[in-house]
Amino acid sequence: MPDMAAPLLLSYYGDDFTGSTDVMEALASHGVETVLFLRIPDDALLQRFAHCRAIGLAGTSRSETPAWMDEHLTPIFQWLKAREATVCHYKVCSTFDSAPAVGNIGRAIEIGLDVFGQGLAPLVVGAPQLKRYTAFGHLFAGYQGDVYRIDRHPVMSRHPVTPMNEADLTQHLGHQTELPVALADLTMLTDAQIDARAATLAGKGILMLDVDGPETQKAAGAQLLRLANHGSRFMAGSSGVEYALLQAWRSAGLVEGARDFPSPGKADRIAVVSGSVSPTTERQIRQATGADGFDGVALDPLALLGEDGESVIDRAIREAQTSLAAGRSVILHTALGPQADRGGEIDRVVGSRHRLGQMLGRILLQLIEREALGRAVIAGGDTSSHALGALKVDALTTLLPLPETPGSPLCTAHGLHAPTNGLQIALKGGQVGRDGYFAQIRDGRATSAG
Repeated sequence: MPDMAAPLLLSYYGDDFTGSTDVMEALASHGVETVLFLRIPDDALLQRFAHCRAIGLAGTSRSETPAWMDEHLTPIFQWLKAREATVCHYKVCSTFDSAPAVGNIGRAIEIGLDVFGQGLAPLVVGAPQLKRYTAFGHLFAGYQGDVYRIDRHPVMSRHPVTPMNEADLTQHLGHQTELPVALADLTMLTDAQIDARAATLAGKGILMLDVDGPETQKAAGAQLLRLANHGSRFMAGSSGVEYALLQAWRSAGLVEGARDFPSPGKADRIAVVSGSVSPTTERQIRQATGADGFDGVALDPLALLGEDGESVIDRAIREAQTSLAAGRSVILHTALGPQADRGGEIDRVVGSRHRLGQMLGRILLQLIEREALGRAVIAGGDTSSHALGALKVDALTTLLPLPETPGSPLCTAHGLHAPTNGLQIALKGGQVGRDGYFAQIRDGRATSAG
């Protein structure tokens, strides 16, 4: 058992970095001290956060192959199992975008069940706090004030890597694993009904629990905690797992409730790097470089990946430094919306997306070091996973949750590299945030202006 001040309530692995901070924000906002490590920590680093009741590992499996998962997830799950938390969560995106060859959620669950030596993997995806709902197994997601079935969602049905063309998540998972998948729908969330659905799996499989609102979330939380206490402590899903569990923990007197976070104040200037092709991020960039006073630096992703890539990086850094030296915030971006997506050309060389994220991270690190920046943003889920690794950061904690748009908090970075130790950084998924998000982070506001 780790030397913690209180038993660990939860350990988790996030399949990308933005999703990992989403879990951390949900827990910390509700009084559960949480630390997110960027790699398996040594004992000294772990001990620095001995007061935390939840620990996570930020990962990249959302953009990786099943072969990568076989090699990397097994030791990760073994380490998490050794933490002996009440629950261990394999965290996936709330839009569930995944495919047999990329980000295979089914394969990750198979590995987790083997490591934990259990037969049943509970699964919760619905998270009303994020405008994600599951009803009779089908996933719905909010976008621009409306709610869409995920296979008709204006963005996720056209995701450049893992488009969602099936809303029934039991069917979607069925293409990724041979494990049977059972559904406890909105009418089946009592003890007896859950046990009856689990029994149909004949000892091994995935049990999905519907969540479409406060009542079903409360019921799902009670079931997750009950199942964990009966041996099914490895589970999968979105941060809907945490939002559900928080209600059960409060009922059991294990957590006290929400806590306040003071504003960190306005930063004089920040730097943003974006590899997102989302129309949400496009609107945010246009708002920032228009009314909100940011300078924009457009980057050609193919030029970055080409033979002259180092020169492209140098030019981008010089241009961004000019803005920062003049006291202006800056956004460096590889695309402005899906119409500018160069993914087809990028994917001609295996590993290019990962390398592009790493190069954006290198650019950001240079700007932080040269301009002594105290705050920064990385936009794009896959981009964040690979760019943050270049910043020489070991761990993150929550500095400022954003209750209007949960899933993209401002964090504090911890590490041995002086320029990024204490850095305030936000990792923003492509679909996350209101149009004024970048100015909101620059100004250190928990809520949007107006």
